[in-house]
Amino acid sequence: MSTRTTLTSVTFTRPFTLSAVEGVQPAGTYRVVTEEEPLEGLSFGAYLRTATMLYLPAAPAPGQTRQVVPVDPDELSALLAADKDEAALGM
Repeated sequence: MSTRTTLTSVTFTRPFTLSAVEGVQPAGTYRVVTEEEPLEGLSFGAYLRTATMLYLPAAPAPGQTRQVVPVDPDELSALLAADKDEAALGM
């Protein structure tokens, strides 16, 4: 079974927290990788999301390594929506 991988990026204008990671993450642009597997036996093409990963931090400090953490896609969407709302309100 082949896996489909999608690379995207998301931008936070404000610091944020994730349930999967301790501490506050800085504002910035983050890379998101989504892996999906095809669903077999259907009369149409469909995929099942098997993993969503976020690359942390957005800009690592010298000598620091980049970290990849699994993230709940619904939590990520909610965080991005909240960030957008706060930015629109000028908070």
